[in-house]
Amino acid sequence: MSDFRLPVRVYIEDTDAGGIVYYVNYLKYMERARSEWLRAQGFTQRELFEAGIQLVVHRLECRYAKPARLDDGLEVGADVLSHGRCRLQFGQVVTRRGEPLCEARVDIACIDAERLKPVPWPPALAAALARQPSAQSQDVQPPV
Repeated sequence: MSDFRLPVRVYIEDTDAGGIVYYVNYLKYMERARSEWLRAQGFTQRELFEAGIQLVVHRLECRYAKPARLDDGLEVGADVLSHGRCRLQFGQVVTRRGEPLCEARVDIACIDAERLKPVPWPPALAAALARQPSAQSQDVQPPV
């Protein structure tokens, strides 16, 4: 796993009237962590898009365990579990002081931005994925 972690603070805009993080905001935190993971690999979403590539969520499975609250300091993980020719699966967890609050498996697809069809990873990104420790290469597409 890549052991990538992103610190996040809970702001008022993230919460409901009771000061608890609204469920969809955990997904936003995870999206930020994946984007920052990509940046740590030397790529940005903008550069990929300019090259005609988009990374899109193909499948998501999420489990909420405990709530985060206003002003909590959180840590959002983005660990590569497996990858294929045009697919990547992340294991993600949002924690507070090491305690898991929300966990997800997120499948990402690499697509042609114009045709919206799967395409192989650009060579430089494929090489970065191959360097990920413990990530398994799999060419099998997940069931829809």
